[in-house]
Amino acid sequence: MSWKNQSGGPWGSGPRGPWGSGPSSSGPTPPDIEDLIRRSQDRLRTMLPGSLGGKGIILILALVMGGWLLSGFYRVQPDEQGVVLRFGKYVYTTQPGLNYHWPYPVETVLTPKVTTINTISVGMRLGEDARRGTSVMRDVPEESLMLTGDENIVDVDFSVFWRIANAEQYLFNVQNPEGTIKAVAESAMREVIGRTNIQPILTGARQGIETGVQDLMQRTLDSYKAGVQITQVQMQKVDPPSQVIDAFRDVQAARADAERAQNEAQTYANRVLPEARGEASRIDNAAQAYRERTVVEARGQAARFLKVFDEYQKAKDVTRERMYLETMERVLGGVDKVMIDPGATSGQGQGVIPVLPLADTFRRPPAQGTQPQGATR
Repeated sequence: MSWKNQSGGPWGSGPRGPWGSGPSSSGPTPPDIEDLIRRSQDRLRTMLPGSLGGKGIILILALVMGGWLLSGFYRVQPDEQGVVLRFGKYVYTTQPGLNYHWPYPVETVLTPKVTTINTISVGMRLGEDARRGTSVMRDVPEESLMLTGDENIVDVDFSVFWRIANAEQYLFNVQNPEGTIKAVAESAMREVIGRTNIQPILTGARQGIETGVQDLMQRTLDSYKAGVQITQVQMQKVDPPSQVIDAFRDVQAARADAERAQNEAQTYANRVLPEARGEASRIDNAAQAYRERTVVEARGQAARFLKVFDEYQKAKDVTRERMYLETMERVLGGVDKVMIDPGATSGQGQGVIPVLPLADTFRRPPAQGTQPQGATR
């Protein structure tokens, strides 16, 4: 007997189970999946353009066109410039802010960063240390070894700092801007180093070399219309080649010693020469004064002689006697005198006339044990 008998089975009629008053089928029935699918298909057919007619097609096209036009809005950041291309050709440049261009594929926009300072290193590379697992700077000899003006070799590592000055020229005039800048930097540095001797390069000519390389790079890139501005060239390391660096250091030490000795000699000369010049000037002034004094005295004596000669012409005997007396007074005035009378021979004095030494009376008495000055022998 089938359990699905609509009459209720052997337990009588009605919707009962085999246990009489068992569970009834009057509760909610599960949804029909096929019915749900059919209803969804009906609703989808009502939304198709065929059911809406021409107005539906126009509405959908308007929505699509509006979305396409709205996609033309774009924002340029403060450190960028917007370069608008129309079918791949440059049209114009926009400034930072919200801007609009014809949507793709009519126009597209490129936004390079024009205020960022970029760095390119020549002669050195940043590599990984396998042992320590850290980044290290390694030398690149094929870029850093350069020939100087006096035919020496020097190892130069330097960095170039640059930024975009003209976004249009930077994007379209040079195919590989960074590679071009690096090649121009290496070429300019080799040219400036080739005009300079090695000694100034290793000592005090770095600033002049950096300025010369920067100017030469800027002129070259401007001739290419690369749209790049070189802000700084900085020399990181300037050394002789590693094979001869010890010999160069010895030469540098010898030159430093020679320069120190020259400075000491110059210091000594700066001290001695002024003293010698002052002494020479003093001697010259003294000679001039002596000459002036001698000339004046000679002129005075000549004038006095002329005066005496005039008087002599007037009275020769009187003048002769006066000159004799003045001369004897001048000669005998400072010596001790002894008077001898040839007629007075009697006595022990044998004609010596005692003279009262009035000059010795006013002199200071000599110390004990010393002979008085002017003692008569």
